[in-house]
Formats: sequence, structure tokens, C-alpha cells
Amino acid sequence: MLVMLDWDGTVCNSAGRIVACMQRASVEAGLPVLESQAISNIIGLGMPEALTQLFPEASSEQREQLRRCYSKEWLAARSEPLPLFDGVLATLDRLLTAGHQLAVATGKSRRGLKREFLELGLEAMFVASRCADETASKPNPLMLHELLRQTATPASEAVMVGDTSYDLEMAAAAEVPAIGVSYGVHSRDRLQACNPQRIIDSFPELLCWPPLSL
Repeated sequence: MLVMLDWDGTVCNSAGRIVACMQRASVEAGLPVLESQAISNIIGLGMPEALTQLFPEASSEQREQLRRCYSKEWLAARSEPLPLFDGVLATLDRLLTAGHQLAVATGKSRRGLKREFLELGLEAMFVASRCADETASKPNPLMLHELLRQTATPASEAVMVGDTSYDLEMAAAAEVPAIGVSYGVHSRDRLQACNPQRIIDSFPELLCWPPLSL
């Protein structure tokens, strides 16, 4: 089976840093500093879509300045790699040992994902990845369609795992089974409204879903 994983909030515990960097970038760009929950809500979207949702009244020039400021803040915060959620590495190892394939479907940029792959030493684990700056942003299903084509995998033999409604809506639109994770940025109720196969409370619980069970 092809296991397609969201990155931020599902594999990598990055929400706190994303929020802090966006708040600092907003100050630098002269835009309002939003509450943490408002920023957390857009994690998973591509950057243009996220900034439009956060600051709908801002001009395109202001949002571009904010994007640049955010990028600078994110790079400045890289004193140490972002942590993975508990049990992620061991679970990925077990999935690979069982013969499953892994892919990433993320709202990050390609540059950002590549940097984190290198810092964490995980790139070799994934057979494919798609980023929001090289395809349509979630919840558009194009990202998943492209991963399925690249790996020659039928939708029925894949699963999308994510912490946001954007992930689960994308999976539904692609007719791919989905699993929600409750420890990310969207609430269990919001995930449940998308009718996933199940919602798990820790990453290792993936191994309890029958098609992935060992």
C-alpha cells in the first residue's frame, strides 16, 4: 500500500514554530499579529492560499512582503531540527519493512521540504513527494492524483494521513481512503466531519488499521 503523509502536524511537530514565525513576520511586514489559533488553522495550505485566507484585505504586495519576512524568520529559527512526533521514525521503519511505500503530500514548498529531509535524514524513506509550490494546494486532489500516477498505484491501494480537514477533503476528492490524526492543528470534530476511515491519537496507531497492520 502507498501511505501518503502530510508533513507539518502529522509527521513533524512544527505548528508552534510556524505560528511564532508568522507572528514575527507580521510585525516586520506591518500587518496585524493574529492569534495562534487563526494561524494554526491555515497550516497545510500552500503559502499563497494561506496568506490570502489570513489577510484577505492585504494587497498582493503586502502579502509578498509577508512571505519574504516569514521565510527569513523560518530560516533564522533553524538552530536545531524540528522534532518528529513520538513514534514516527519507528513506525515508518515498520511500514517499510512490511513492504509498504511512503510518500509525502505537503503544503510546504519544495525548498522547505528538501531542507527538512536533509536535516532529519529521512529523504531515502520516501518513494515520492509533492509540494504546494509545484502543484495545486490542498484540498484540491491534484497532489494525490500526481503521486498515484508517479507510483502507479490505484487509489484503492493508497491512504492519505493528515491532521487537517484540508488533507481529508483532498483524499475524499481523490477517492483515496483517509486517516485523521487528532494531535495536529484541527479538532477531532472537524476531522470527523470529513468521514475518514478512522482518527488516531498517536502516529504508531497507523499500524492498527487493518490494511497496514503487521
